[in-house]
Amino acid sequence: MRKTSAVLASLSLAVLALTGCTAAAPDGGVACDRGAGSNEIRDAVTVEGDVGSTPDVSVFSPLHLKETAFADTTVGEGRKILDNAQALVLELSIFSGETGKQVYATSYDESKGQVSTADYWATQSPGLESVFECATAGSRIVAALTPEDFGANNLEGFGLAADDNAVFVIDVVDVFLSRAEGSLQFNDAKGMPTVVRAPDGTPGVIIPDSAAPTEQVVQTLIKGDGDEVKAGQIPLLNVMAVGWDDKKVINSTWGQGPTGDLSTSAPTVAEALIGETVGSQILVVTPAGDAGPAVAYVVDILGAVTAPTQ
Repeated sequence: MRKTSAVLASLSLAVLALTGCTAAAPDGGVACDRGAGSNEIRDAVTVEGDVGSTPDVSVFSPLHLKETAFADTTVGEGRKILDNAQALVLELSIFSGETGKQVYATSYDESKGQVSTADYWATQSPGLESVFECATAGSRIVAALTPEDFGANNLEGFGLAADDNAVFVIDVVDVFLSRAEGSLQFNDAKGMPTVVRAPDGTPGVIIPDSAAPTEQVVQTLIKGDGDEVKAGQIPLLNVMAVGWDDKKVINSTWGQGPTGDLSTSAPTVAEALIGETVGSQILVVTPAGDAGPAVAYVVDILGAVTAPTQ
């Protein structure tokens, strides 16, 4: 068996199957221009079949492009990729531009869909960053990456020549929220943190000078209109944790890609999210105890998935 490159390594976020998550929500008013794409790549590669199913691909080889090029052969109507750290689900196939032969394909099995981010793929192959920019869920993208943009390690790993173009057929199956989206909620509890938000949704947490609550307190700051998070599902979350006493950020997933699970690091926070809706922003304050000092968590619920079948 030919060795595979790092582009096929297990994803740091999770390997999860989509369940009960919608992809056609608004884009929060953020401007994002996809562009027309390359006619050269459209002429060089033909693709048949439905998005999300195994494609029938013909590469008019040998294909040698001096610059990375891409085009959308199908334009989806779902959510846009607005942030490289945004969670998404892809199916993809890779072909040699020199021979037209397929060198890799994902399962094209909905129950085994992998959650990743554009940042993850761009780290493995730099040329993919521009390929994903502003793409929409439901789209099929054809791209040809130069050897430099695909990466020398990937060329070797897939058994491609050093001067070969890597041809990708990428189905953007789903795109998750990049931030909480919904209606602001009124909370009148005294002595609770105040949460402000940057234009991209990144929260800022202002801890009051009063003592922390002695019991866990949960507030809904933004009420999303997505499905409820069910027990047994793994929510996709952006989380910021701030210490009550020193008012310093303990950790944050913002700009790094969402986390898939809090059941180990903050189990009571994970429990508080059951029944909340996708798109919501939740404030959870955990009291001081054996686990450590009091902490304020601001949690954006970006989606909810279940573990895949094996």
